[in-house]
Amino acid sequence: MDTLSLLSVARASRLSLPLATAAAPLRSRSLSGGARIAQSRRRRAARLSVSAVAAETPRTEDAPSPSPSPSGQELFDWLDQWYPFAPVCDLDPGAPHGKTVLGLSVVAWYDRGAGEWRVFDDACPHRLAPLSEGRIDDKGRLQCVYHGWCFDGAGACKFIPQAPALGPPVHKNSKACVASYPCVVQNNILWFYPRAEPEHKDVLQRKPPPLIPEIDDPGFVTVYGIRDLPYGYDVLVENLFDPAHVPYAHKGIMRGIRKKEDPGRVDYDKEGGGPIKMKIEAANVEGFVSPQERGFFQFIAPSTLVGSPFSQEKAPRILLVFLCVPVAPGRSRVIWAFPRNVGVWLHNITPRWLYHVGQNLILDSDIFLLHVEERKFAAVGLDNWQKACYVPTSSDNMVIAFRNWFRKFCKNRVGWATPQVDQLPPTPTKDQLMERYWSHVAQCTSCSAALKAMKALEVALQIASVAVVGFLAVAKGTLVTSTVQRAVVVSTAVLCFAASRWLANFIQKNFYFQDYIHAYK
Repeated sequence: MDTLSLLSVARASRLSLPLATAAAPLRSRSLSGGARIAQSRRRRAARLSVSAVAAETPRTEDAPSPSPSPSGQELFDWLDQWYPFAPVCDLDPGAPHGKTVLGLSVVAWYDRGAGEWRVFDDACPHRLAPLSEGRIDDKGRLQCVYHGWCFDGAGACKFIPQAPALGPPVHKNSKACVASYPCVVQNNILWFYPRAEPEHKDVLQRKPPPLIPEIDDPGFVTVYGIRDLPYGYDVLVENLFDPAHVPYAHKGIMRGIRKKEDPGRVDYDKEGGGPIKMKIEAANVEGFVSPQERGFFQFIAPSTLVGSPFSQEKAPRILLVFLCVPVAPGRSRVIWAFPRNVGVWLHNITPRWLYHVGQNLILDSDIFLLHVEERKFAAVGLDNWQKACYVPTSSDNMVIAFRNWFRKFCKNRVGWATPQVDQLPPTPTKDQLMERYWSHVAQCTSCSAALKAMKALEVALQIASVAVVGFLAVAKGTLVTSTVQRAVVVSTAVLCFAASRWLANFIQKNFYFQDYIHAYK
């Protein structure tokens, strides 16, 4: 949640939660929007059960085997879905923003004339230069900075500087247009639909993105975050559905809650791990729901994971919302939103970047594990996942349910919007793998502003230390006459220099790179 580093909720709950578990209440009197959408979809879809494990592993009692589809295999349509672009708080209306989603390079920009965000193909039709490197011109149009072509909110070219004013209106040719995708701001997040054909213009009326009412509730506060990750979509979702890894992978950041009600247990570890009971219900092509011991978790395919570690029948209410974005093979993006109606005062006095310091450390602590794990999955083949992995306990049921969904309805493949090389990128050095600046800070307005301010303060402290020493040299024997005065001046210079060095180290660790060595946690 959005208390710093998710620590307070992780410790308060009987169920250990990662920066990584999400779902929606199933039987709550006040279901989240995601749960309501999933329920309506379940009424239209055949109910499918979920296997707990492959035939080679013991079966758990809470996750039944899947039944075959009566009329052939129903496949998940990756292009008939809404995908999150970014939280609106991290989008500057005065500049275009480029991202890759589902293998598709897109640019978001704010159309001042209509007062709406737009999402286009990130390629100028002239020479395919990236429009995300462009600017918003003085008329509020998106301008390509390569040759100055300008486009309106519908993607129509309105101005070609190189075309004579009295010549043919070449800017009106359909080849001069940019593909414009349906998009909408919902829950303060910009979503887009990856099909630009005219028949999809009104897709919002037919199929809106999943709605989380708590985020829009004035009684709740929400902290948003975004980060690009060096592993694929399926590994990201699998990890978010795995609460059992929290006290081990995130040791030193989050701790487990020892379960005293495990009969017969005599062996305990200091991390506090233990059995987690979870069931899988209503599993079908649209996702599944997992009731937990106290909370509820739900997967609304393909991007939304929403839930809570607490019963929704009583306050406080805290939701975990994760939006998982397939970027490219071996690359994904997570957008998180943690709405809560408790500790509102803490939200009002804590800067957003400070929340992100802890949340990024949680992500850092399992980046290398998941990056390597993905390559081992690729080596054995995802079709052999359940043969290669031994998952005998109920604690793995949500992971197994997702892997069954991905296998059954997606054939273990993401349906990319553009052709992709079916090969994982090479493993970089650890400082590149876990870097924070480009993966998060450059995309986050709060962290970017904090970094800029801290760098300015670092320089100011260094200048102050030099200036104080210079003052001492100039004033020696005049203004500064006593030993005590000289000691005070020297101490001030030393403190300023030490503070600048501490601040430089803080900046490096929290905005650029911080290694996480599990052996010493």
